[in-house]
Amino acid sequence: MSGMSTERLHALDAVRGFALLLGVVLHATMSFWPGDQVWIVADESRSLGLFLTFYVIHIFRMATFFFLAGFFGRMVYHRLGAGRFALSRGKRIALPLLIFWPISMVLIIVAATWALAKAHGWPIPPEFTQAPPQADVPLPFPLTHLWFLYVLLWFYTGIAILRAPIALVDRSGRLRGNGDSMISFLTRSHLAPILLAVPVALALWANKSWYVLGGVPTPDNSLIPNLQAATAYGIAFLFGWLMNRRIDLFAIWRGRWGINLGLAAALTFGCLVLSRGLPDSMPAPQSMLSLAYAGTYALAMWFWIFGLTGAALAVLDRHSPAIRYLADSSYWVYLMHLPLVMALQVAVSDIALPAVVKFAIVLAVAMAILLGTYHLLVRYSVIGWLLNGKRKQRQNKRKQQDLPHQAEEAGA
Repeated sequence: MSGMSTERLHALDAVRGFALLLGVVLHATMSFWPGDQVWIVADESRSLGLFLTFYVIHIFRMATFFFLAGFFGRMVYHRLGAGRFALSRGKRIALPLLIFWPISMVLIIVAATWALAKAHGWPIPPEFTQAPPQADVPLPFPLTHLWFLYVLLWFYTGIAILRAPIALVDRSGRLRGNGDSMISFLTRSHLAPILLAVPVALALWANKSWYVLGGVPTPDNSLIPNLQAATAYGIAFLFGWLMNRRIDLFAIWRGRWGINLGLAAALTFGCLVLSRGLPDSMPAPQSMLSLAYAGTYALAMWFWIFGLTGAALAVLDRHSPAIRYLADSSYWVYLMHLPLVMALQVAVSDIALPAVVKFAIVLAVAMAILLGTYHLLVRYSVIGWLLNGKRKQRQNKRKQQDLPHQAEEAGA
């Protein structure tokens, strides 16, 4: 790719890492939302600004993550081959899910119990200990914040199933070459974000239980991902996989990042304006207004992806020890952050301070603990090997690593 690092795509490291780290910011806002309680704890101080922070981050964060998961997934596949690719995904995705889900679930229950005891006294009155009614979804299961690993396994399986017959039929590579040409045309003509947004918008609008301010419904309560998340994140994953075939097109993203970010911000503002005519505490009716909102939301999502990735390519496509360290730590931080953030939110919930101050305390303490445990317990340990690959003590003195190793690190 012209003008970009030939050894390591540092910018994509940064975007991937920050997409995960923004999850800590997102969850840290949730006890401070105005209105009815939606989290395990409702703080005495509330902030509309913190809800808007959540709203904006939620538009693009996981779609960006899945886009990069697809991009790096193809890189791993072509480096390792089908068999070793499956083993690699089992180690980097399936095994962490199996190990960290029960740990997170127990700690979340502990934090939730503390929240109930603090709000209602101990022992907790029986009416507050009853399990909430299960959502009307197929195969309900509390995946918690680790749902992204489970959904990734679906996507990796799906792409492996799709790829086999395509490779069999298209032995000459002609069909895939035509696909590459189509991706190039759409990218150069500004049409890519628009066409990618159409199925996402239709899937959102088709959801009769859609709370519009919640954006893409999180698929964390069922072993069958909901249609909206499967569509939005599946398209992002597939597009990332295809973009790995045309890395040269990232030069266009880099050149247009200012325009794309400007459009993303304008479309986000448009969503907020349109949402004023739609209910925020109940599902929105299927109407032309909700369709307009869904279309604007889906466009905002894709322009954020193009804009943020392009900005990173323009500004961060060089080795930075600090950014590289944060990118390396992001997987561990995200896996372990939620129970800790919840506990800190419970701890500060009745302190007489502004919401923004308490939010900053929660975020700062959580990140200090998570980065500290990463450095002391994870980075050079068997846990670090599981999450990011083998790392030697002196490895951090190296300024660059080759692109194949980056692909292997980027399993999540």
